[in-house]
Amino acid sequence: MKTYSLDEVTDKYIGKNGTPKREKFERELKLELLGEAIKKARKERNLTQEELGKLVGVKKSQISKIENSFTNARFDTIMKVFHALRVKIKFKIEPTDENFELA
Repeated sequence: MKTYSLDEVTDKYIGKNGTPKREKFERELKLELLGEAIKKARKERNLTQEELGKLVGVKKSQISKIENSFTNARFDTIMKVFHALRVKIKFKIEPTDENFELA
């Protein structure tokens, strides 16, 4: 039986790196991981979605949407969530291989 790497399977069924379908998949995956991290931190702090929402200044439904990746929340809202949860965050910014030109 032949085994396949995750990259091989993803390339075959989602698309190669750089294709629109693959880019969309990668963005959605990152949002899902972010939502899971927020949910885990909230539970570790023994907070309900409603309690976290009150700390952030949003409704429970907004916290639910963020945790379940149903929304592209504003960056400042995500930052408020992390601040309310009292967690450290680290961002990794790396350039793509794409060239760009100034207009």
